Amino acid sequence: MSETNTPAPEAAEAHRYTAAMAADIEARWQDVWDAEGTYEAPNPTGDLAGDPAVVARPKKFIMDMFPYPSGAGLHVGHPLGYIATDVFARHQRMSGHNVLHTLGFDAFGLPAEQYAVQTGTHPRVSTEANIENMKVQLRRLGLGHDKRRSFATIDPEYYKWTQWIFLQIYNSFYDADAQKARPISELVAAFEDGSREVPGGRAWAGLTAAERADVLNGFRLAYASDAPVNWCPGLGTVLANEEVTADGRSERGNFPVFKAKLSQWNMRITAYADRLLDDLDALDWPEAIKLQQRNWIGRSEGARVDFAVGDAGAITVFTTRPDTLFGATYMVLAPEHELVGSIVPAAWPEGTHSVWTGGYATPSEAVDEYRKQAASKSDVERQAEAKDKTGVFTGAYATNPVSGEQVPVFIADYVLMGYGTGAIMAVPAHDSRDFEFARAFELPIRCVVQPTDGRSTDPAEWDAAFVSYDATLINSSGEGISLDGLGVVDAKAAITDWLDGRGIGEGTVNFRLRDWLFSRQRYWGEPFPIVYDEDGVAHALPASMLPLELPEVEDYSPRTFEPDDAASQPETPLSRNEAWVNVELDLGDGEGVKRYRRETNTMPNWAGSCWYELRYLDPNNADALVDPEIEQYWMGPRDGAPHGGVDLYVGGAEHAVLHLLYARFWSKVLFDLGHVSSAEPFHKLFNQGMIQAYAYTDARGVYVPAAEVEERDGGYFHQGEPVKREHGKMGKSLKNAVTPDEICEEYGADTLRLYEMAMGPLDVSRPWDTRAVVGQYRLLQRLWRNVVDEETGAVTVVDEEPGEDTLRALHKAIDGAGADMAALRFNTAIAKITELNNALTKAGRPLERSVAERLVLLVAPLAPHIAEELWHRLGHTDSVVHQDFPVADPAYVVDESVTCVVQVKGKVKARLEVPPSISDADLEQLAVTDAGVVAALGGAEIRKVIVRAPKLVNIVI
Repeated sequence: MSETNTPAPEAAEAHRYTAAMAADIEARWQDVWDAEGTYEAPNPTGDLAGDPAVVARPKKFIMDMFPYPSGAGLHVGHPLGYIATDVFARHQRMSGHNVLHTLGFDAFGLPAEQYAVQTGTHPRVSTEANIENMKVQLRRLGLGHDKRRSFATIDPEYYKWTQWIFLQIYNSFYDADAQKARPISELVAAFEDGSREVPGGRAWAGLTAAERADVLNGFRLAYASDAPVNWCPGLGTVLANEEVTADGRSERGNFPVFKAKLSQWNMRITAYADRLLDDLDALDWPEAIKLQQRNWIGRSEGARVDFAVGDAGAITVFTTRPDTLFGATYMVLAPEHELVGSIVPAAWPEGTHSVWTGGYATPSEAVDEYRKQAASKSDVERQAEAKDKTGVFTGAYATNPVSGEQVPVFIADYVLMGYGTGAIMAVPAHDSRDFEFARAFELPIRCVVQPTDGRSTDPAEWDAAFVSYDATLINSSGEGISLDGLGVVDAKAAITDWLDGRGIGEGTVNFRLRDWLFSRQRYWGEPFPIVYDEDGVAHALPASMLPLELPEVEDYSPRTFEPDDAASQPETPLSRNEAWVNVELDLGDGEGVKRYRRETNTMPNWAGSCWYELRYLDPNNADALVDPEIEQYWMGPRDGAPHGGVDLYVGGAEHAVLHLLYARFWSKVLFDLGHVSSAEPFHKLFNQGMIQAYAYTDARGVYVPAAEVEERDGGYFHQGEPVKREHGKMGKSLKNAVTPDEICEEYGADTLRLYEMAMGPLDVSRPWDTRAVVGQYRLLQRLWRNVVDEETGAVTVVDEEPGEDTLRALHKAIDGAGADMAALRFNTAIAKITELNNALTKAGRPLERSVAERLVLLVAPLAPHIAEELWHRLGHTDSVVHQDFPVADPAYVVDESVTCVVQVKGKVKARLEVPPSISDADLEQLAVTDAGVVAALGGAEIRKVIVRAPKLVNIVI
């Protein structure tokens, strides 16, 4: 080659696939995709309606869980799920689907508010800046989102509809007979015409406005109530049960949480407990997530039983074992129980056991002090099995309804108001916690279930309670009832009927699930569309006044207190803007202009994510929540998805209860009221794993930047000092975060995409190793060289027919990788593509055009930028995004031949290459006539030939 024909080094570099070339290719194609609306999914109607031929295809609605736009930006762990859904969406689009895939931002919440408190920056300013930064990072990854459908929950035109949904829930009640939500106006009409009795027996017309509001508040699906709540003085707000950690502290900030009685908004999610349980069966969710929801809802069957307490009325308990009533020797109330104050006598009853009094002079002193101690503990702490049982006698006795025995009433922190009635009948012989308490307080223990484990019926000889659901009742006879000799099931039925017949109990179902605490003492959240008149009666704003936007305030923080100040009370940021709080409005109810006070709590950060899937469908609709035809098209019930919902929803397993349960509840209410056709929001759920990384701590136990740690001589050092290595979640706090920007700079976005998908199964957590990224980079370089000459930049493919070996390798890869992508097995799809690409590289000859094109199409869902570039260099003018995914030819997928092992006396004597379709008879004939087999037989008589075509022949002599 002459010197004039030798490319200069710079020119040769210009045609190699390098990080610089990847950056150029990626930025250029991202601009083209945006300009041409490549990823826009048409609706069947409305302003996003598009090509009818595309709408006629099978649809696929693919979603990621809402990201929160953090000021720290993304690390490489965040895009794992986003890349996975993007690969799946691209594969489904190439497989003939109309794919809706987009991403919005869950932007209300505490971090932005805390930043505003620290800096004085309005939460909207910092949040919008974070969103823009996150958009840039996500765009760089080449995610194929329909950007017309994106939004943030802080957009007034979005939270207008969040407020509207709240009003639908507020203006509804749950009809237990119809098992669905109905408008509250229908309940009012029933009260007015007398077809339904007003609670308390009074006539509806005779009630004042305030009295009517109180009655309806007991039915509304969204209601305000004075109830025990989780009060966090350190944050200045109340928290839902799900936002309190196992050790009784706030998830955010790690502050102590106390029980306090405050007026708060609640959602009556408990009305839907049965449906939330039953409908899980039809969802395509991981069984572990279903189990968590079932356990959280906690359905149990049993009976409610009344224990009379002097003049105070009765203590009602819920028990799953009414058959053990004869064994109830004492009762326990939760310290917060409303009856505690009314049953405590002035003095201890004569003969009160000293162990029961806690050393206090009077019952009231003992009870008051114990209640203070219990208020400082979390529900989890109070339920801990290992700790010593504590409690105090109230000084009151109750009557066991079956035996007439007077049993002492205690308060103890192991009984919670959040489950059942906040009171239990204690049967210490047959309940472990009751047994421990009885032993600690020297209370009677009476055996009423025949032990089946060989122990005696005298509990004095026991070390632990005997608990059995398959045994016989003993010592259980009284006036008018005998359970002796009955099994547990029959005894439960008999005693329940007996209680019901005397009006002192009834069979019932109980749930662990509590109503959803829905208000926060925060600024950065959706304002409630509720105002109060001068009598304190709540009124809903008309839809014409939505959105009710957040006002400006000088101080963004709620009033906080010393973390241990359990007696403190909330003060919200909104309450300080009196011009916004106190208003004169005409609500259109015929009352004219009146003076009102706005609700000064805000909605929790979960509100916006309860319905965002619907806004993706019809994001510009200013007149309705969603067009019914559009909702039916994307989310309606269909074969295999009887409740409808999103086709694939990908996110972390940490949202198993909170977000997923709340969103399901909102969907069911909207479905009942006729606003949507889908009773479930998400039909298929997939939980991606977590990307982990090494973190390092110095001698003080303080994390040091992982990027500055050196490995030498089998140890790890930071600035010359030894550090300890541990494996944990990647993040800012552990100083081990790697940003996607870093990897894109060094290798390109396609390499990052491939590496994250190749690290392992999508649902398994995996360790990050920056050094291993280069493997996927080299795959793309080999792919590039298989199509493009690195010296000249010319395309090297030839217009020839590929050989049979090439076709077999190609079609096996197409078959395997396509099935893997459809099943979210991206790591194995990449392995098959890598194997094919390596085989083509090793062949050492130019690729045939048909092979090169199908190779590019195989790679396109995983590495879309390089695929788009190569597709166009191969002479195409339309986007690779909308090409058909290759289809494997079955003739080439099946092996041409397989190896059959022939054994004689259990030892391999021959290996035969045979067609996969060979018959047993033909295979036997080949085996017994093979020269090696004949020699091994040595003339011996064949007793039996066992044939397992096409892979095994076993000859017995």
